[in-house]
Amino acid sequence: MSEPLDPIDQIATRAFEGYVVRKDLVRKFKGQYPVPTYVAEFLLGRYCSSVDEEEIAEGLKIVERQLGEKTIRAGEHELFKARAKEKGHVKLIDIITARLDSNTDSFLATLPSVQLKDVRISEEMVHANERMLTGGFYAEVELAYDPTIAQEKNGRPFGIENMREIQLSKREVLPTLYAGREAFSTEEWKDFLIRSIGMEPEKLTPRGRDMILLRMVPFVERNYNVVELGPRGTGKSHLFQQISPYAHLVSGGKSSVARMFVNNSSGQRGLVCQYDVVCFDEISGVSFDQKDGVNIMKGYMESGEFSRGKESIRADGGMVMVGNFDVDVQHQQRIGHLFGPLPAEMRDDTAFMDRIHAYLPGWDVPKVSREVLTDHFGLVSDYLSECWNQLRRQSRQSVMQGRAHLGGALSGRDTTGVMKTVSGLIKLVSPNPEVPVSDEVLEWALRISLECRRRVKEQQKRIGSAEFRNTQFSYTLGDEGVEKFVSTPELYSEDSIGSDPLPPGQVWVMSPGGGDENPGLYRVDITEGPGSGVKILNQPAPPAFKESVRCAEQNLYVRAKELVGDRDPRQHEFSVQLRAFDSAKSGAGVGVGVLLALCSSLVQKSLKGGLMITGSLNLGGSIETIFNPVSAVEIAVEKGASSILMPISSRRQLNDLPDEMAARITILYYFDARDALLKALAQ
Repeated sequence: MSEPLDPIDQIATRAFEGYVVRKDLVRKFKGQYPVPTYVAEFLLGRYCSSVDEEEIAEGLKIVERQLGEKTIRAGEHELFKARAKEKGHVKLIDIITARLDSNTDSFLATLPSVQLKDVRISEEMVHANERMLTGGFYAEVELAYDPTIAQEKNGRPFGIENMREIQLSKREVLPTLYAGREAFSTEEWKDFLIRSIGMEPEKLTPRGRDMILLRMVPFVERNYNVVELGPRGTGKSHLFQQISPYAHLVSGGKSSVARMFVNNSSGQRGLVCQYDVVCFDEISGVSFDQKDGVNIMKGYMESGEFSRGKESIRADGGMVMVGNFDVDVQHQQRIGHLFGPLPAEMRDDTAFMDRIHAYLPGWDVPKVSREVLTDHFGLVSDYLSECWNQLRRQSRQSVMQGRAHLGGALSGRDTTGVMKTVSGLIKLVSPNPEVPVSDEVLEWALRISLECRRRVKEQQKRIGSAEFRNTQFSYTLGDEGVEKFVSTPELYSEDSIGSDPLPPGQVWVMSPGGGDENPGLYRVDITEGPGSGVKILNQPAPPAFKESVRCAEQNLYVRAKELVGDRDPRQHEFSVQLRAFDSAKSGAGVGVGVLLALCSSLVQKSLKGGLMITGSLNLGGSIETIFNPVSAVEIAVEKGASSILMPISSRRQLNDLPDEMAARITILYYFDARDALLKALAQ
């Protein structure tokens, strides 16, 4: 490692001594030997878990020698058996499983690499490593050969003398995880988790880091269903193929109900019963061999149960579906919806979509290249996956109780999806249930969860079902908190009016123009704090805008009782900023909008989403006439507004509004400032 240890490396090597490995070393062995990456990584963790370059070099030689001598390549199985006969024993690395042979009242082991299914193994060895009875694990095995037994009828000459597990068979891994986590700050721990799967967080955007962490949630949350679609080459399937033995990757193609769920003839349980996560790679090409396959899958995704024959079977394996867009996300939204790459029987099925807990935006994850891979220390994958497996038995949904309240737009399934995602993210960043979760971490998890569930609902809305029309997802932290709305970034444009309410104190306003200036779209942002007076942050402030702010301020002071009740605006300082989105820059004639923004910031309530405000007022409180209201409505429609607040004096002129325009926007007329405020406030 040419570069020195950074602070996270120093913390990690102290807090997780023996459980960390330098991730660049793992890449040296990738694809060279017929074992998964996590096996090579386990050996590296045993022999190279050091910061001393000489020790690492010596450990690398040991690992390379062990993998070279003990792994069995295709076609070499008879060679290893012959060596066992010749020398009496041979050492190899293989996955070992065991079963009880009731005919002989003894245990027999299976070693697939040498194609042996009836290897003698002691009862003590099996009970000391019971995971070999439930799917098996990789181990360094000393395989002995007894020629005397070979002479017997039905003799079993091969036997296991010694065994040293490679996958962790001990179950008490969480206490060491809890203790190690305490040494990191939250941000350091997030970065360390990302390094543990081989990526370098410093090469990722904050958004990319969040999405990588979201990819990990199916490993720690039972029955968690997620879709990730995006560009090719972003490592969507890597996590489910190389990092954990508890995940299984199903490549695109026909899948059978028997393989996924249960084989009716043999009773053999399927993949969802055997693994924590079942990942469908290249989902666009996946289909079932039976017509009811998707329906069985839908039922399982809803309840975690499926019925085949008379029996109802419960499992906790999660469903992950990954696939590629052939076009960019903006074009995909223009030609259809974001579930477009799914198979035909799934892509327009809103009931199927409703069972997806999160839609992970794969377009926010960078393509995997040498630049985004890490050379720093991370947790050994086998230890990490064992911790994840045990965290599945916990639920952290109670963290939200009494602290976070979800908005009224969320249905029961929306709430379920959000709470499962929150639970998973919190388990990842704060694994110890005894450690309190800060409001900052809870809000971080909540915003990601709401966004990724809202993305599902936006696609359902796009398909055209009326039951999914309300997608304005929001949350409130604490009983006195402000309701905050969460949008999906791919639907948001900086210079257009979204359907979500803006935070308190922010409003969309339109200047009517005049003289040499055309009508223009602005956003007024106002924050309040202790003090008094109104301060304009734009420097220099446009004179016309200063006049609008002066009139709004005086009207707020004079009419405070009817506008904001018992709150005294003179006891607050307001900071005002004007943001222009067109060629117009003067901010003329926006007094009503500024007044409503002042009131909104003071009472800490948002105005309606998709609302544009027009109108100016004088110092006496009179609303001035707009001379070009038809033009104002046309601009509002063009900018994406769903409603526009207009002075009542404009009503007759708007009779000339074209029918097409009138059908696309709601016009709210107001008599005075109080009437405007009541009609503008979100219900």
